[in-house]
Amino acid sequence: MIRMAGGHLFMLLVALAGNAWCASPGEGRALATPGYATPLAGDASSVDLLGQQIRIPARDRGNTLALTVGGTFFSPALGSADVLPVSALYGRRETTRSRSRLVFGVFVNELDHALKFNNFEALAHLENTTIPFPTREIVGGREVKASSIVWGQAAAWVGAGYRLPVAPFQVDNDLRLQLFYEGGYLYSSRTVDSGADVRLPPDTVTHGVRLRGRYDGMRRNIMELLHLGVAGGLDVEWQRRAHWADANYGGADYRKDETQEFVKLSGYLMAAAPVPGLSERDRMIFSVYGGTTAEKDLDRFSAFHIGGGPFPSESDDLARIPYPGAEFNQFPVSDYVVGTAEYRRELLFFLYLHLRGTFSWANRDVLSTHPLRFHESRGQALSAGLTCGLPWDSTLYLEYSYDSGLLRNGVSGSSLSLLWSKSL
Repeated sequence: MIRMAGGHLFMLLVALAGNAWCASPGEGRALATPGYATPLAGDASSVDLLGQQIRIPARDRGNTLALTVGGTFFSPALGSADVLPVSALYGRRETTRSRSRLVFGVFVNELDHALKFNNFEALAHLENTTIPFPTREIVGGREVKASSIVWGQAAAWVGAGYRLPVAPFQVDNDLRLQLFYEGGYLYSSRTVDSGADVRLPPDTVTHGVRLRGRYDGMRRNIMELLHLGVAGGLDVEWQRRAHWADANYGGADYRKDETQEFVKLSGYLMAAAPVPGLSERDRMIFSVYGGTTAEKDLDRFSAFHIGGGPFPSESDDLARIPYPGAEFNQFPVSDYVVGTAEYRRELLFFLYLHLRGTFSWANRDVLSTHPLRFHESRGQALSAGLTCGLPWDSTLYLEYSYDSGLLRNGVSGSSLSLLWSKSL
């Protein structure tokens, strides 16, 4: 069964980050030359490959438009989905006076714009997650129909920030401190499968304040994969629903006085470095993501969400919490730690192999048939994949993952992701 997945598009930001110069197999730098250095994103270079001299021109990484299409295949099925199709459009434009970024996926969209005043910025952000398809809890690999609802939200942020360029002084290397006021709208509705015990809160206006810090000292390679450096971020969020009520999503009760207002704290840290004793072509990449909140503050809509997609690489995507093979924002959680360790080998200058281990611990939202709101859940995943430059300014991403049981909530299984990105 194929489940259409317009809402599962945002997770592919790194694959469509058409910042990637999509190299052809006839373009690159010599692999056998002593003192070899991996070609880096945006840099001009002269390449000797198999006796052929090729020149790679410099590229403006601040102006990009790209399209990604593809899908993820599951075995056994993830709920009712055997295949999850994906498509999304990504755009970025940077000038001396402004910066814009767009991710368009029909049902899930983001737009950021900043006006620059030296190091200070006036900021605006629009987003919506308005998926018209029901969402359901997965237990033992099967969807719990009684937990089925349709819900979505849209929000606008306005704020101010301070941005300081940092080494290695590429377009995405900076320290950002940002403060936003957020206003939005949250809605939910039952479906024909919703259980008799499901009681939803009223649709409501939401508002809040978000403090955000970002540091990106990463250098990317020619395929826009993390190559060397450190990056991190921190988010503090307070939000309140204007109209609220007690709710039940088929299991535990969520009281109005506990969930109408909440505070969330989250952050991430990642590093990319050479492997001691090995060549320039060998890299290790580590990351850790974590988040927490006061006890009983969160519900199905306000919880942190762990999702899938390729490992984050694009600067504004680094805060996304990755778990291999997962759907977009699949796991609502109240507290979490997700860690990854990856070994990457440069087979050719346009072809990279990665092996990755992922560990996740979380207090996972229980939507149905359980007296607890959240319960402790652990999972591990092993992944192997290739990132390859192709002709026509395009990139292919292929990854196989085996999950110990987190995706299907008690049943292990595999997934295969295939994504093709084209720079426009």
